[in-house]
Amino acid sequence: MDKVQIHRNICNKLNETYANKNHDYGDSFSELRKRFPNAILVRLFDKYMRLESLLSGKNQKVIDESIYDTLLDMANYCIMELVEMEIETDPNKWRAV
Repeated sequence: MDKVQIHRNICNKLNETYANKNHDYGDSFSELRKRFPNAILVRLFDKYMRLESLLSGKNQKVIDESIYDTLLDMANYCIMELVEMEIETDPNKWRAV
């Protein structure tokens, strides 16, 4: 499999995860961002700290968190921020027709 296909597969996984989490938790990032416009910094810092811990090789007590999942979470938060920024730039563009 070439790198373009691997990238496509990862993006599909990101979209699937985003849809599932929004279903389960609602649009919580958007709501948080309305209260705290720089919420992306906090969420990315949380994920950064988790990644740093996982990469350190220390014995982990929480075993259902992986480097892979953490990187997916970070990527999704970056995309979610881009979505919110784009909606803010032209909210009419995103209204249901």
